Amino acid sequence: MQNSFLWRIEVMEFKNVLGTDLQPCNCNPMTGWYRDGICKTDPTDLGMHTVCAVMTQSFLTYSKAQGNDLSTPISQYNFPGLKAGDHWCLCAPRWKEAYDDGMAPMVNLEATESSTLKVITLDVLKQFDFRKINDSF
Repeated sequence: MQNSFLWRIEVMEFKNVLGTDLQPCNCNPMTGWYRDGICKTDPTDLGMHTVCAVMTQSFLTYSKAQGNDLSTPISQYNFPGLKAGDHWCLCAPRWKEAYDDGMAPMVNLEATESSTLKVITLDVLKQFDFRKINDSF
C-alpha cells in the first residue's frame, strides 16, 4: 500500500498558483519538503511547504523572532542558513502569518504550488510577485 502511495505522488503533475506547471524554487541551498528544489507537498507535510519565497533580511529577522530561525547554519542537517536573496519553500500558514504582520517576503508565483490557494488568495500572492517588483527597477 505504501509503495502505491509513493507511486501516485511521483506521477502527479504539480501545478503552480497560476495554473501552469510548477517550476523549481531553488537548489542552492536545496529546498522543498522533499529537498528536491520544488515546493510540492503531500499529506505527510503538515507544514504545507508550498510557497517559494524570496528571503529578505527583515523576513529572516522576523522569522527568527517567531521561533523559526532560518538564517543560522545547522551543520548536522547540512543546512547552510539562509540569506537575503535566497529562494526557499516556506509553509503557507507561516507566510500568511508574516503577511498578517506586515512582514511577508516576495514570492515566485511560478514556483509556488497550487494548494497554497487554500490558505492565501491569488490576489494577495500577486501583490508579492518578485518578478513584478524586480522589473520595476
